[in-house]
Amino acid sequence: MAIKKATIQQQVAEALAQANPADKPIVTIQAVAGPSVWLMSMLGLIGQAFLSYYFVTVTEQAVVLHKASRMSNRPQEIVFAISPAEAVGSITEVKRNAVWSSFRMQLPGQAAPTRMNVHRIWRGEMDQLLGLLTGQNQPTA
Repeated sequence: MAIKKATIQQQVAEALAQANPADKPIVTIQAVAGPSVWLMSMLGLIGQAFLSYYFVTVTEQAVVLHKASRMSNRPQEIVFAISPAEAVGSITEVKRNAVWSSFRMQLPGQAAPTRMNVHRIWRGEMDQLLGLLTGQNQPTA
């Protein structure tokens, strides 16, 4: 099971290279899609059923979302690949919190934006990703 951030980023980069050898990752984060992680944790296994785990990567050519394995924390299949032009306007409602920050991302085929929860260990990368997708510099803390 990959726990170190550098190991996870390397595994995502390898998965991207298999899908498109010409594309290079710029920044990768791990995000938990769904309602509040705190609330879902209080509901136990039932709450976990409402969460999906993803790796969100901005590459030189696209924004790519890999499904993340809950057991091994490895990237699985690519579920979305969004063009940079489409991705730029897809981020709304950025909320920075002490442990779990969140933002909403409009995914293709979804009626409403999806809430992406990001743990604080990924905050630096989240700020870089949001800066690339919104064109604004995010505060660092």
